[in-house]
Amino acid sequence: MAGHSKWANIQHRKGRQDAARSKLFSKLAKEITVAAKMGDPDPEKNPRLRLAVKEAKAKSVPKDVIDRAIKKSLGGDAENYEEIRYEGYGPNGIALVVEAMTDNRNRTASNVRSYFTKSGGDLGQTGSVAFMFDRVGEIMYPASAGDADTVMMAAIEAGADDVESDEEGHWIYCADTALNEVSNALEAALGESETAKLIWKPQAPTEIADLDTAQKLMKLIDTLEDDDDVQNVTGNFDLSEEVAAQL
Repeated sequence: MAGHSKWANIQHRKGRQDAARSKLFSKLAKEITVAAKMGDPDPEKNPRLRLAVKEAKAKSVPKDVIDRAIKKSLGGDAENYEEIRYEGYGPNGIALVVEAMTDNRNRTASNVRSYFTKSGGDLGQTGSVAFMFDRVGEIMYPASAGDADTVMMAAIEAGADDVESDEEGHWIYCADTALNEVSNALEAALGESETAKLIWKPQAPTEIADLDTAQKLMKLIDTLEDDDDVQNVTGNFDLSEEVAAQL
């Protein structure tokens, strides 16, 4: 058990304070539509859809938006989205994994490459940085779910691999293929989680103690996240407490 990464905490706060709510809703709705189209439109019979709906609810997406996204998958007018992963290096050689969902591969690739180039970074080949991350399931509970020992015991019994706890909450990690199973087991023990999703978890994050580097990196991440085709951006870094306080 260890303290959760400062980068993840920044992400968590940024998510709660995100002014571009409609853009966030759009990305979450797209994931719901794709998940429903790939499997059963009933969340109880489709693990990926169930997790997508949970994530949307955690971000306060209205029920009618969620229902519309599911219904869209049933119609013949639903776009055919392709899931693509881009990998590259941002300012100061920080590795970034960019997950996209697009109906135009050429447009998305061109945009992502441009963002990296303009930031002084470099878009690499698939596999160029993914080895620095582990593909895992992440289940998040608020601090009110219980103390660290209680959550740790529940996580072990549910089949999780690791838990990171701090004053803001508990982050439980498991194998990517076991996310739905572990999430269900934890719900029986701790109640419903805030989020449950697949992530790229950095193996050995680089601490950034330079404000200029941090600002350039966050600008690149913000630019990537503003792109309608980009679903998630993950970097292998932590921000020092001093730098995090100034951002």
